Order: sequence, then C-alpha cells, then structure tokens
Amino acid sequence: MMEQGILLKGVGSFYEVLTESGERVTSKAKGAFRREGLVPTVGDRVVIERNPQGYAKLCEILPRKNLLVRPAVANVDQLLIVVSASVPEPDWLLLDRLIISAKRMRIDPVPVLNKIDTADASALEQFRTEYQAFDTLEVSAETHEGIAALSVRLRGRVTCFAGQSAVGKSSLLNALFPDLNLETGELSRKTERGRHTTRHAELWPFENGAVLDTPGFSMFETECLEQNELDACYPEFQNAAPCRFPGCMHVSEPDCGVKPLLTLGELSKGRYERYKEIALDYQMRRKHRYD
Repeated sequence: MMEQGILLKGVGSFYEVLTESGERVTSKAKGAFRREGLVPTVGDRVVIERNPQGYAKLCEILPRKNLLVRPAVANVDQLLIVVSASVPEPDWLLLDRLIISAKRMRIDPVPVLNKIDTADASALEQFRTEYQAFDTLEVSAETHEGIAALSVRLRGRVTCFAGQSAVGKSSLLNALFPDLNLETGELSRKTERGRHTTRHAELWPFENGAVLDTPGFSMFETECLEQNELDACYPEFQNAAPCRFPGCMHVSEPDCGVKPLLTLGELSKGRYERYKEIALDYQMRRKHRYD
C-alpha cells in the first residue's frame, strides 16, 4: 500500500516517516536513489510502500519547495528569527538579512522578540515600530508569556528557528518540547546526543506541523541579488509610488517612490538605513559578479 508522509529523521539507511494518518513508519530507501544521486532529507514529502514482512520502502521523494544546507532540511514553511529584548542587544541588521534570505527561499519570515519579561523599553519600541509590516511575536521563554501564541503560529507548518547566540532559541524550543532538554548551544546528555557527538537534524511533530530540533541553524544569502528581487523582500516598499528610473536603488536617485514613505511613517528610519547598507552591498556584488 502506497502512502505519503513527511520524513522526520534519518539514521544510516533507515528513515522515520510520519504518514498522513499520524503513524510513524521506519523505511529504507530504494537503491535507485543512490544511483540517481538523490539523498532523502529531513522535511521531504515522500511516498512509502508498506511491507508486511519487514521495513517499508521509501519509493519516491516529491518535489521540494526549498532545501537548506546546514542543517539539511527541506520544505521549510517559516523561519522564526529570534532577537532579544534585553541581553544581548538585538542585531537588527542580522534580522533584516535573515528576512531577505528567507523570502528568497520561499520561506515566511517571522520576527520574534524574546525576553520581554526583562525588556529594554527602547528595544521593544524599535521592534514594534520597524517590523509592523510583518507578523511578529513577543514572547518570554522564562515566564512563558506569548508561548500560546507561538504554538498557534507553528500549527500545520514546518518551522525552523534562527538568530544570534544567546537570544533564547533553545529556551523557546524547550518551552515547546520539554523532552528535548536543550542546553545553550548544545543538546543535553539526557538525549544521548550531547557535546562532541555527531548530530542529525530531526523534525518534531507539532499540531499537524513540525519543528526542527536544533537552533544551530545558518542560512546563505544569494550571491548576487538583482534590485527588483531585493525590493520584493521589503513589504514596506509595496505601497510606494513608481520610481522614475528602472532599477532605482532608493538611495540618491531623483523622483524615487520609496523615500517618501519615510515622511509618511510607512518606512522606519532604522529599516531604511540598514536597507541602504544591504543594497550597496548587493550593488558591489553585481559589479564584481564576473571578476
């Protein structure tokens, strides 16, 4: 009997698949995958065939929406990008770059402000002002404030966490999955996957979705992003009037449609100043793409 499911984890040549009926089934990949150079990856939507006498056969990998590299995971729906409301100070530029990376890979970015129980008032105000164009979350892993809203956001989606060190990504995962026993930057020995052990990415089922079990997650920017592609990563720009010149960078060009958004309050000064830094970086990459 053929069934579809999502690949939760792989160890050696064995793969654990969560079927659409909610059953976990251990499968072995067919030999043709190796010959075709295909590697089943956590998050893959797959087709399996049951075998009454042994392990099910992993027969087909369905087309992927996206594929991340470290850790390897496919078909991610959303990226929760965590910043701290207190210590460490928020790295807003990293947040903006991760938003761009997510959008380029067809992943919904969700800015998350953690540690609101010890929030610095200026950080809280900046977060609310500069990211009002996004669906955001404000949470505390310590007091569990906002965790219910976070849980709702995870339903029915494959989710990864990202952000700078010490912002509380592991603590948030522990609040959602106490059995993970994550410590800062590593897994507890209670899970027998502690320090200095080789780890494999694993998805934890959650409310008809799944969450990647590690916050040690990095994304890679597109080497060379065209101006229209960069513009599409800024929801604030969608309300702008047409610019006079095609390919306008919205920096020093006359009759730019984006810059008036600053005076209208539809684009924050902080987001715009960081945008200029990012836009000029991509401009340099485009100039030297064939060097």
